[in-house]
Amino acid sequence: MIKFTSSEVRDLIIAFIVISLCFAIANAGRNMNAILTILPYIMVGVGTGFILHELGHKLVSMKYGYWAEFKLWPQGLIFALITSFFGFVFAAPGAVYTYANHMTDEINGKISIAGPVVNIILALIFLAIGIAVYRSAFTSQTAVIIFTVCLVGYSVNSFLAVFNLLPIGNLDGSKVLTWNVGIWIVTIAIAAALTAASMTIGFENIVRIIMGIA
Repeated sequence: MIKFTSSEVRDLIIAFIVISLCFAIANAGRNMNAILTILPYIMVGVGTGFILHELGHKLVSMKYGYWAEFKLWPQGLIFALITSFFGFVFAAPGAVYTYANHMTDEINGKISIAGPVVNIILALIFLAIGIAVYRSAFTSQTAVIIFTVCLVGYSVNSFLAVFNLLPIGNLDGSKVLTWNVGIWIVTIAIAAALTAASMTIGFENIVRIIMGIA
């Protein structure tokens, strides 16, 4: 059973709200109406992506018998908010801290890769749902909303995966790379491909290509 402290729940909620706002600002600029319009969609994508990413780390840590707890990084939140006004988000609101007297590179790598893998899986799930509702979106407003949520969920989760896999500082990528170079290359390649497709081809065109629609 996963256990959370009250401070951990508080930190997760604060990070979730602020990071959602950051992605909304990055995508909508300084237009308040646009920010408020896109924020609910962003919150679904970020909510699943951010929370489940951290839970991935926590679950694997606990699997190996360690206590793990998410802690907020206020400086990271402020930096994320600042960068959002320049059209991108340096998303480092906090991290799951695993308490252990000793940990091998393998275990540390497996704990670290869990979060990005969750994001990759979520991106693919959002893509699959988007494909499933695409034709209905031409006639149903509900399907349009679902498709829009999938668009945001795919782009946010693919970005979170590739960002966290960068071998920089204390990001997940550094620990995965130390553990296994091959696994790091394959994982970041998949995440980068998903992100590049989102930024160049666009989510709707990806769906149309997969569906064979000209």
